[in-house]
Amino acid sequence: MTGIGWIGSLIIGALAGWIAEKIMKSDQGLLTNILLGIVGALTLNWLVIAIIGTTFGGWIGQLIVAAAGACLLIYVARLIRSKT
Repeated sequence: MTGIGWIGSLIIGALAGWIAEKIMKSDQGLLTNILLGIVGALTLNWLVIAIIGTTFGGWIGQLIVAAAGACLLIYVARLIRSKT
């Protein structure tokens, strides 16, 4: 998450994790929401940069990327849990 700082990353991570929690209908805690949002943002930002060469800037763009990345992580975790 470029240019928003650590506190901004925590805020966006918490919001993105909460949004992903509501979209995916999962029950997570605040810390898990923050971690999902931050890791989801890092993962999806890396993927978007690899594919199109740039990422979405600003708070709103990063929130969208982080929420989509967190949804992706929840989906992958559900796939892994269902196979075991």
